[in-house]
Amino acid sequence: MSKLYKTVGLIGKPNHEGASATITALYQYLDKSGYQVLIESSVAPSVDIESANIQTLTNIGELADLAIVVGGDGYMIGAARVLSCFDIGVIGVNRGNLGFLTDLSPTDFVKPLEEILSGKSHSEQRFIIEAEVYRHGKLKSCNSAVNEAVLHAGKVASMIEFEVYIDNSFMFSQRSDGLIVSTPTGSTAYSMSAGGPILTPNLNALSLIPMFPHTLTSRPIVVDGDSEIKLVLANDNHENLQVSCDGHVILTVMPGDEVIIRKSEYTLRLIHPLDHSYFNVLRNKLNWGNKLY
Repeated sequence: MSKLYKTVGLIGKPNHEGASATITALYQYLDKSGYQVLIESSVAPSVDIESANIQTLTNIGELADLAIVVGGDGYMIGAARVLSCFDIGVIGVNRGNLGFLTDLSPTDFVKPLEEILSGKSHSEQRFIIEAEVYRHGKLKSCNSAVNEAVLHAGKVASMIEFEVYIDNSFMFSQRSDGLIVSTPTGSTAYSMSAGGPILTPNLNALSLIPMFPHTLTSRPIVVDGDSEIKLVLANDNHENLQVSCDGHVILTVMPGDEVIIRKSEYTLRLIHPLDHSYFNVLRNKLNWGNKLY
């Protein structure tokens, strides 16, 4: 019987003892089971595997059928921004804290992984967003985000002024510390910490969460996921402004610039065990109450 997945890429947090141990165990299991295994180049020096097939993250996206990412949600998101450009399934092994995106246990992965490799799994598509910065009508910089794009000042507690448009229709102007534009995936991350709503992953929606607005009537709002969100920076802002993508990639913004945030053409294909339940994840990670009856 032919294998559903023939080539598997292993990606992990470099110089992390736990992640290195898990990647070594995964490699031994997959190699013994007859899979071609690729090791991502940044983590390869941290693992003791002879004759490893070492590839860049981009090459893994191009060559592998399945990627296993070992780490926390932050590392998973960083890898996902690249892997979303390719037709590859992605599984997470939790070596972090909360682990909303990492389903498998690092100490008990064999049975669930065996079932996934045999096709006993289900997949879901998570959309990602792109943020573009325009200056005098010209594109200056852009990047993608799995969780959120955040407009903010470069220093703490510095008020900025901007206008928000949805599909070129004026929504509101604001004086605040910034604005979070979150995907459903990111709704349990920075957005939730800022008081934003939790969005189930199947929703085609984006949430806008003001950061410490200078009005008591400003509230988070959820808009259609296909909307184009435009932020217009007032000319009298200070120059130290930024748009952060997933808290990692920083785009410089100047007074008068326009920031366009919209859904990307790419999606992330997550692979889950058959018994995966999003609401079970929420209960476990957020310590919600269990059933009464």
